[in-house]
Amino acid sequence: MIVLSEDGRKIGSLYDVGSPRERRAGAVTRLVDTTMLYAPRSGGVKRYLSAKKAWMAVNRPQVRHSLVVPGSADGYDGAGEWSIYAAPLPFGDGYRWPASKTAWMSRLIRQRPSLIEAGDPYTPGLAALRAGERLGVPVIGFCHTDLAALAALHFGEWAEKPVRRRWAKIYNQFDRVVAPSRYIAQRLAEAGVEGAMALPLGVDVQQFHPGRADREALRRRLGVGADRRLLVFAGRPAREKKIEVLVEAVRRLGDPYTLVLVGAGVGEAAPPSNVVCLPYEGDAGALARLLASCDAFVHANDAEPFGLITLEAMACGLPVVAPGTGGLAETVDQAVGQTAARSAPESFAEAIEALFARDVLSLGRAARTRAVSRHSWDFVFERLMGIYAEVSGDGAFVQSAGRWLQSAAQ
Repeated sequence: MIVLSEDGRKIGSLYDVGSPRERRAGAVTRLVDTTMLYAPRSGGVKRYLSAKKAWMAVNRPQVRHSLVVPGSADGYDGAGEWSIYAAPLPFGDGYRWPASKTAWMSRLIRQRPSLIEAGDPYTPGLAALRAGERLGVPVIGFCHTDLAALAALHFGEWAEKPVRRRWAKIYNQFDRVVAPSRYIAQRLAEAGVEGAMALPLGVDVQQFHPGRADREALRRRLGVGADRRLLVFAGRPAREKKIEVLVEAVRRLGDPYTLVLVGAGVGEAAPPSNVVCLPYEGDAGALARLLASCDAFVHANDAEPFGLITLEAMACGLPVVAPGTGGLAETVDQAVGQTAARSAPESFAEAIEALFARDVLSLGRAARTRAVSRHSWDFVFERLMGIYAEVSGDGAFVQSAGRWLQSAAQ
């Protein structure tokens, strides 16, 4: 495909890296990420995109990376993030629903992307497909959520089949489909999506580190004694997270367990005396200190697509109690924690007691080792850049910063 400058001059091919001189003339490789799963208090998707942006700035400086996301107004932050006004979702915890595919498509086209990654099958994803078709550039769909399962949970089992068909129809239009776990890749395959590949996400193992712990300070903040066993969960107060399972399990356990809920809350009901609700923590360093200062991480979602927060807790040296199903089963097993037979209060209470009957410190060290050895962002993003290069035919995605600087100096 031939790329023209704004005044109509030919400046090169969208799929050729070209020389440094040609790139300086305008034929720059551009990656655009777009999704509606991006809000002031959003979790894994936003952290994935932020980590990618930071990694690319260091490791792929020749690729211009920008984000197109919902916001309270149209705007640009000066650092590659474009926002388009979208109405807030009722009870959506800060999430917004973009209404106009046309406006979204226009913004994507104006970015002059070499490749687009869409992080959802909603308005941004559909607009990305249109923009890619209009420009003749590839579009990757990264499936961060199980749309059919969410429909069944929120509207009833009757909603799963029609939503599943719609889900598959949309994802089959992407040039490549990537999932954060084998579980989601399999769910896509069962829905009829061909060729979905699993790419587990990563973690900043320097930021999320056992050395961040300050156990005494956290216990003073919570007003609890040194003998308390602190269980922690951090995440959105969404129905699929099954916060009520954790709360009831800890109520049944009683002393010496205390559950710390970060950002999740317990709804309008007053929590049991051994449940402490803390506000959402948007600072990664503060979240890492909080996680590392607890004794174990607990997660009750039995259909979690991946669970990035679980990986962050493991990197902080925490063993995990989680169901042995969904995407969590690919990260958590008996070597790094304890699996619950079901996502139910009695099963979780039993699993928590079983965990503390073992060597919790050794399990925490094993969890840290697994996070470091299998889930560094370097490994994840190098694989992702390979996918980008394969789909787009653009070698800039796999050219390291050192090689690019060397060629630019020539």
